[in-house]
Amino acid sequence: MEQKTNSNLRLGMTFMASIFFIFGFITNFNIAMKDQVQLAFDLTNFEAQLVNFSFFIAYAVFSFLCGMIIKKIGYKSGVITGLALVALGSYMFFPAVAVLSYPLFLLAVFVMATGVVFLQTAANPYVAALGPQDTAPARLNLTQALNGVATTIAPFLAGILVLAPAVLAINNGSTAAEAAKFVQMPFIIIGSIVILIAIGIAFIKLPTIAGDSTISSKSVFKKPQVWLGAIGIFCYVGAEVGTASQIAPYLKDSGFATDVAVKLSAIYWGGAMIGRFYGSILLSGLSLAKKYQYSAFVMVFAFFVGWFITSASVTNGQFVFESQPLNGLIFLVIAVANFFLMMLGKGKANVALGIFGAVNMLLIIAAAMVPATIGMWCLLSIGFFNSIMFPNIFALSVRDLDPSEMPLASGIINTLIVGGAIIPLLMGSLTDLFTARWALLIPILCYAYIAFFALKGSKIRSSNLNVG
Repeated sequence: MEQKTNSNLRLGMTFMASIFFIFGFITNFNIAMKDQVQLAFDLTNFEAQLVNFSFFIAYAVFSFLCGMIIKKIGYKSGVITGLALVALGSYMFFPAVAVLSYPLFLLAVFVMATGVVFLQTAANPYVAALGPQDTAPARLNLTQALNGVATTIAPFLAGILVLAPAVLAINNGSTAAEAAKFVQMPFIIIGSIVILIAIGIAFIKLPTIAGDSTISSKSVFKKPQVWLGAIGIFCYVGAEVGTASQIAPYLKDSGFATDVAVKLSAIYWGGAMIGRFYGSILLSGLSLAKKYQYSAFVMVFAFFVGWFITSASVTNGQFVFESQPLNGLIFLVIAVANFFLMMLGKGKANVALGIFGAVNMLLIIAAAMVPATIGMWCLLSIGFFNSIMFPNIFALSVRDLDPSEMPLASGIINTLIVGGAIIPLLMGSLTDLFTARWALLIPILCYAYIAFFALKGSKIRSSNLNVG
């Protein structure tokens, strides 16, 4: 019986890992499209940030509703619904680009994002409830690490397959409207793959997670850690997306070419991937020797990630690989620092989260003040310390909840992912008014709140509040 249970748990984790990969790729492919869209539609920084706004506003509109729907139809049906909407949104990009309609383009982004909301709302509580709550942060970090693989690949592919050919076409005399057509085919492929996955999932039997039927899901509204954690998610996603979308303007202001700036942004997401692998290892119940052993493998992997991403490019339509091992070594040094700072957390999700919040505040201050050659690496390093934030904030927010409360709690928390719509828009506006460096000051407040939630807010329970 125990062997069958473990097999079911492995099946559930494998299934959810693939879902995390899918919505990670889709989310970052859309974020990476900002620069291509700005080029095609001749937009200001503020207008280009509407791509992120249209994507993340879907969380505010649908997350709570998705939580209620998933509670009724189940996790599996919720995921299939999400995949269907992702496919529909993907196919809508073709006519949007064909007629060069920015409103229709934004609508396609919104529809695709609604599907991602279903996937996100179903996946996080499912993984958290799929085992002991003490190891929930490790499980969420593991699945988020697969999400991190996708978020690293997505901007890299966007730069190579879409932006670089578009820039080349414009340099050869094509109009921005003609260059925009490079967006169409990737989304047709994404939509088709997602449809096939949805069909396959329909035939998979997943392990069920039963909760206490005597507990009302509405009790979630009285859990302060859920609400405080939701604000933490607002700050985290807003700061993560806002900082990522500022990398290209920051580098372009300093004289870097557009395609180089987009390619380097993949480093940012690569750091998040490496950090999440560390999180899944160091926050698990593994022995200390095993943690060191597996972390050493991650460090070796980090060198190759940094080396490959900064060495590969497309020049005149041809794939070019100019080996830059120094960048791989720099990335490795940051990865080692990330490991030791995570070790300071001593396996406690809230302590590691607090340390990383403080570190990111310092990195942003440095990036805003130092020359771009150094500030660039400060910005790119933020990805490493963003790594464990979403899974740890989520796990701390739903700690002590019954599985029956999870879908609604996930809906509340995911609603505040709308921070990814609001904060980048504010940063884009500041970039237009002043510079990209000034806009970087906004995430400092976000990371300050995350540090507060980690060390204080996550421990607050209703019994601790003095309510008259």
